[in-house]
Amino acid sequence: MLIEHLKARLAAIEARGERRERHRAQTPTATRQTMRRPDGGKRELLMFCANDYLGLASHPALVQALADGAQHHGAGAGASPLVSGHSELHHRLEERLAAWYAPHIPGARVLGFSCGYMANIAVLSTLCDADTEIFSERLNHASLIDGARLSRARVTPYPHADLCTLRAQLMQSQARIKLIATDAVFSMDGDIAPLADILMLAERFDAWVVVDDAHGFGVLGARGRGTLERLGLSSPRLILMGTLGKAAGLAGAFVVAEPTVGEYLLQAARAHLFSTAVPPALVQAQLTSLDLIEGPDGSVRRERLALLQSRLHAGLARLCAQHPALGWHAPRTDTPVQPLIVGDNAAAMDLSERLARAGIRVAGIRPPSVPAGTARLRITLCAGHTRDDVDRLLQALQACAHGWSPPARPAGR
Repeated sequence: MLIEHLKARLAAIEARGERRERHRAQTPTATRQTMRRPDGGKRELLMFCANDYLGLASHPALVQALADGAQHHGAGAGASPLVSGHSELHHRLEERLAAWYAPHIPGARVLGFSCGYMANIAVLSTLCDADTEIFSERLNHASLIDGARLSRARVTPYPHADLCTLRAQLMQSQARIKLIATDAVFSMDGDIAPLADILMLAERFDAWVVVDDAHGFGVLGARGRGTLERLGLSSPRLILMGTLGKAAGLAGAFVVAEPTVGEYLLQAARAHLFSTAVPPALVQAQLTSLDLIEGPDGSVRRERLALLQSRLHAGLARLCAQHPALGWHAPRTDTPVQPLIVGDNAAAMDLSERLARAGIRVAGIRPPSVPAGTARLRITLCAGHTRDDVDRLLQALQACAHGWSPPARPAGR
């Protein structure tokens, strides 16, 4: 019975044009990678799909730090943090990040996690209960959505960046505890949440604000400390999650909050209590990554990214203006995530495939990752890209647009 049920659900995924396949990287993460396709074909591609925004994933200093860390501290942590897995390196990382965020969250306390997904699950499922109402941004990452579902709290979604609706919802709420959950940089759209206004509403209606800064950490702010630094925000009501697997070039995540919230997460967050700590070798590399992010190299990389973002958006805007009949749309963003919204699932995937044939890898994104009718190319920039790389992508898109004939939709789709 289970197999038949799953086959029917797989058929429905196929019919909606949402079936996914994995491509296998044959070389390290970089702006150019050799990839093996699901059909077995292999070739080098110019990559515009990774979240390695600062180009640190293959940085020699991180590679060496990881190797040195394994040599001195072994391969694994051996236990959960509250047993014996919390090393001096883990402590140093948490103290370092707490100092980074002290100007933004008074008395900042940091707790490490294995990944951003687990961190968001931990925050919402631990801090929220039946006495809580969570006001959840419609375009939030799946980890915030799933954390809210696991929390037993009442969940009230609000439309993307719609502060008027959020204000009305907060005003009507009778919950003892109110919590607003939002991405800082939206992973599929690249825009930045209106956090200053959200925080003002939180102050007025006695709410807390959980911020997922996975795509802002390392990229935004003068020293790469993320969206809070970029916007100059400070409040004890902020609870921030950051990841070390995107701009930081590695893996892992952290949550930073005021001391009582941090202590409660340490004592009660099941994703922290019952998970083996991340390897100390990885933590040594994470500390090295923080040095790079806040140092001169990080500043240069962020400046380069900003120039590439402007160049790419200008080119995408021209492309859409030259071919209005296609219905493509390229919203402006101030981050390395630059979407080209196509609309139809099959059309977005066909455009991605045409670029692959031209030697360029850009991921096609479909529901449930984005709302229905907004399938897109999610173009992501890396500090390792050059202006010539961006121009090559724009030329390839222009060639696709000139000869564009959307793929036929199968019957019933």
